[in-house]
Amino acid sequence: MAPEDHGLRAIIYERDGASGRATLKLLDQRVIPYEKTYLDVRDSKDGWTMINSMVVRGAPAIAIAGVLSLAVELANADLPQDPSEMASRINEKLTYLVTSRPTAVNLAIACGDLKQRVARAGPGATSKDLAEVVIAASEELMRTDTEGNLSMGSFGSKAIQEACRKRRSKDTNLRVLTHCNTGALATSSYGTALGVVRSLHSDKVLERAYCTETRPYNQGARLTAYELVHDKIPSTLVTDSTAPYLMSKGEVDAVVLGADRIAANGDVANKIGTYSLAVSASYSNVPFFVAAPVSTVDLSLPNGSGIPIEERSSEEMTHLPDGKRVVADGIGVWNPAFDVTPAPLIAGIITEYGTVWPNSSGEFDMKGFIDSAREGRGGSELPMPLSGAKGFTEEELKRYIQGDPDLKAKIPGDASTWSVKEVGDGNINFVFIVEGGEGRGMVVKQALPYVRCIGESWPLTADRAMFETTALVDGHEMCPDHVPQVYKFDKKVSAIFMEYLAPPNIILRYGLIDGVVYLHLADCMSTFLAATLFKSSLFALPSAEYRKKLAFYADNSPMCELTEQVIFTDPYGDAFHNRHNSPYLDADVADLRRDAAAKDAISELKAKFCTQAQALLHGDLHTGSVMVTQDTVSVIDPEFAFYGPMGFDIGAFISNLFLAFFASDGHETGQGEREEHRAWLIACCRDVWNLFQNKFLKMWNEKCDSSAYPELLFGAKVQDSDGARRICQETFMRQVFEDTLGFAGAKMIRRIVGVAHVQDMDRIEDAKVRADCEKRALKFGKRLLIGRATFESIEEVVSAASELRRSSSSGQG
Repeated sequence: MAPEDHGLRAIIYERDGASGRATLKLLDQRVIPYEKTYLDVRDSKDGWTMINSMVVRGAPAIAIAGVLSLAVELANADLPQDPSEMASRINEKLTYLVTSRPTAVNLAIACGDLKQRVARAGPGATSKDLAEVVIAASEELMRTDTEGNLSMGSFGSKAIQEACRKRRSKDTNLRVLTHCNTGALATSSYGTALGVVRSLHSDKVLERAYCTETRPYNQGARLTAYELVHDKIPSTLVTDSTAPYLMSKGEVDAVVLGADRIAANGDVANKIGTYSLAVSASYSNVPFFVAAPVSTVDLSLPNGSGIPIEERSSEEMTHLPDGKRVVADGIGVWNPAFDVTPAPLIAGIITEYGTVWPNSSGEFDMKGFIDSAREGRGGSELPMPLSGAKGFTEEELKRYIQGDPDLKAKIPGDASTWSVKEVGDGNINFVFIVEGGEGRGMVVKQALPYVRCIGESWPLTADRAMFETTALVDGHEMCPDHVPQVYKFDKKVSAIFMEYLAPPNIILRYGLIDGVVYLHLADCMSTFLAATLFKSSLFALPSAEYRKKLAFYADNSPMCELTEQVIFTDPYGDAFHNRHNSPYLDADVADLRRDAAAKDAISELKAKFCTQAQALLHGDLHTGSVMVTQDTVSVIDPEFAFYGPMGFDIGAFISNLFLAFFASDGHETGQGEREEHRAWLIACCRDVWNLFQNKFLKMWNEKCDSSAYPELLFGAKVQDSDGARRICQETFMRQVFEDTLGFAGAKMIRRIVGVAHVQDMDRIEDAKVRADCEKRALKFGKRLLIGRATFESIEEVVSAASELRRSSSSGQG
């Protein structure tokens, strides 16, 4: 929509071509705009303009009205003959204009530019020449502001649509909230942030615009609401304090508002209330944009701490517009007109040259952007922020760590000597190793808003990194010997910075594929499982603390929903993302999809997964989530952390040992070459369960008074006269054992016919050999799933696995 089409003006400037005389009228924004009340700025005693009331507001409009008022006086007044006197008088008035509004930098920049133009006019310039310099520059400012607003609207519409692409479906339009007034009544025409809203509406992607009242001066209620109604944009007015609650209910997809001054790092001064909206948007994961021309950027300020903040009259809070006092006389009043929002809370800064995105440190290179724009390269080609669809590059990651003294201290040497490698083995996230000298460094794990092995067509919340961080911190506290330490979590880039497990640490899965034996594995993993499952449950926690943790991790529901889909649903139907070793497994997959007993069993396990919140689970405890040496074991990657049935974690780990066992035939170069390794894997499956059970029961016996089994009912440690504790322990452990087998079977099945496989199988080059290994694993997985209650002991389970492999290898199965 072109600016002349909507007819809204806060500033009307005209200059007669014949006489050269100029007029300027300003909309009196102290009254409701319907009245169309204008003030002639020449109504002053000495013929020169003075701003002494809140008639004009909005940083761009203040600048334009200020310099145009001087242009009007120069066009109409009798000029002094002496050019030096003329220059002095112009500079004096420009200096005075700047004092009227110290926070909004546009006026100061415009006046500074006019002073420079007057100074550059040269010694031969007459007073009339100097006047024409000011008049022409002032008229140019108004014209370029209008053009810039239209460009800003276009860039802003694209930026917000892209930022919200994962929040809303293709067929659903956006709901955008704005603050204060940033439209045609705050600029030359069209607007900055409200111009972006206009462009979203013009692009037919806006469902509703929300505007705040903007207390205490009510610019949103008086002005923005009027502009939205005037343009027939679907809109709703809310109080300032309502906006955060609106965001929490998921009713806002993006926030966009203006700026009165932007520091070099992207800190923004804007109408009071902006900071609180930014904090609320960050907490609610709503992208928060600022729209302002580059004339609003003050490169002389490295950050927002140096921005002067105006304080306005206390009567705006204590009196109604008609002058009636509504507040008790004698109360102190603090009425700052602006606040400062830190750059890390801002998703992007929209300008007439394009959108500036934050760097990996969450700040904005405003100077680099403006220099690029002035050189004609434009800013619109700069990449989206890391919190968008792309992750760290190696150089970005180095710069990020360099900018954090605590992180930088963890890595020896200069950043130019660091090595950065992306080593992600999983199907979900990206993982980087940053290494300096002396074998020291750190691991950086980044969660992007999609499933890595699928791509952007399968969106996934980046908030999982926050839950993973908390799970790592909790896990390290419960089991410090087997969970690495977290150094930092940055929500802005969804990245975790953590302890580096230097070589000879390797991912357990790779060691198993290579046939390595880790004699300490069962002992270490059983310790991890017993410690984390016991200490996060009602066996160890007071019920109130347990409920708090349960409530927190319940918000990781998108990851649980992903698990429900890829483990308990997709493998048993013709899901789009499923894949298997075709054609060799076609018949087996068809049989699985027709197997009523398997569907009954998996449905029962899914109900357990969704409803039985026994303990904090890792949630995806496969052999790719374990780092090992011949002496140590460390568990990583708990992005699926949630409260669920204990057998889920135990079964997940044991299933991966069974998968490695059945895959081992495919990695042999000679028959029987890996017999010893297979024997160890079977023993490890047995020992993980037996050791876990012993360690868990030992902690249970030592913690005789718990929320789950209080001492009042079961007696002290040395007591158990009626055998009640022993009966409970036998019942409980039996149920966990059956759950472990069932979940292990479900995990094995999904790794063969679901979306995400394991390299134990996939690295077998011969597809037919791989299929033979997969068939055995699939058959055993189904047996565990359907017949989990028929096994009396773990010894029977490992014996059944060995027998199935032997018989099928010899052609008997």
